[in-house]
Parts: sequence; structure tokens; C-alpha cells
Amino acid sequence: MFEFIKGRVEYIGPEFVVIENNGVGFQISTPNPFSFKQDYGQEVKVFTYHHVRQDFMALYGFHSREEKTLFIKLLDVTGIGPKGALAILASGEPEQVVQAIENEDEAFLVKFPGVGKKTARQIILDLKGKLQNIVPDFFPDLFSVDKIQPMQNVHSSEFEEAMLALQALGYSEKEIKKISPELKKEQLTTDQYIKKALQRLLK
Repeated sequence: MFEFIKGRVEYIGPEFVVIENNGVGFQISTPNPFSFKQDYGQEVKVFTYHHVRQDFMALYGFHSREEKTLFIKLLDVTGIGPKGALAILASGEPEQVVQAIENEDEAFLVKFPGVGKKTARQIILDLKGKLQNIVPDFFPDLFSVDKIQPMQNVHSSEFEEAMLALQALGYSEKEIKKISPELKKEQLTTDQYIKKALQRLLK
């Protein structure tokens, strides 16, 4: 229904962003809302997917059309809902996810929240050989941590925001606590904390 929405980033939370367009605020769930933090108050283009069920409607948004395509393909897999698809997109580099599917690497896929052995097998059965068109040049820097600028103080609020975003993706308190001590030692932005945390959760 909506291919994309172009508007100003009005709000950023652990689960969604609000994009204001002509006086209307669109609540859009994204894999990593804090990836929009550098664009706060500015105009952005968000590729959207309008999800409709009998009792539920929601907008899901992505930085690129390719990311949106992968999200839609994941939704076609039995056992994967929007929240699960968002977690997969936020947690693993697309190239890694596609490679795991092509190599039938169930051990990698079950690391994502809500993906058990049965669902991992279903992902492989449904998508193997069907994702080549979205692999080339697809988010090569999805998990690259930008060069950190020196900061005088640890941004505890940035860390807390990142932990809330991980909870929204479905990671358990136990999983988050396991990686928290090392992350707290670093001085990063919210987006960088999330990317680093996701890298460690997938190891």
C-alpha cells in the first residue's frame, strides 16, 4: 500500500520511530529505531511495509528497498511473524543470514529470538536459492561500528536505550545481562551499542 514515506523524524523509541509528514505522525516499527538517531529532526525516506491482519494493522520501515524485500520474504516463512523478521534483520548482517540459509546452517539461525530448530529448518526450506537478488551490495556496513569520537563521559542513557531496544527485539534479560558488563566499559552511541551487542549475541 505504501512504498515509502518521506518526512521528519519526530520521535525515536526502543520499538518504533515516528515520521511526521504533512502534519500526520506515522508510527513505524523498524529493526533498529536508534539507527535513525543521527537523522532526528531531519527529513528521511523510509521504505515501508503495511502489515494487515483481521485485528491488527502496523507499518514497518526500512532504510532500503532491499531490506524491505528480505523482511517480506521472511514473513512468507511459516512460524516467522513481523517481530521475528525484525529481530533477524536487526541481529545479523544480511549476507550472513543469506549465507546461513544457503549453507543450511541451522546453528546460526537458532540464535535469533523466537527461532527454534523447526523454524530454522522452515526458513531454509522456504528461502534457500531465492535470495540471490538481494545479496549484492546489501548493507555492507550494517554492523560496522563508526569510528568512535572521544567523549568525556559515559552516556548511560545511550546504553539504557540500547538495552531497551534489545528487549524489544525479543532477547531475554539473561542474554542481555551476559553481554552488558563489557559493553558498559565502552563509550558509544545508542546505535553503536546495539550493533556491538548484536554482534556478541550472535557469537
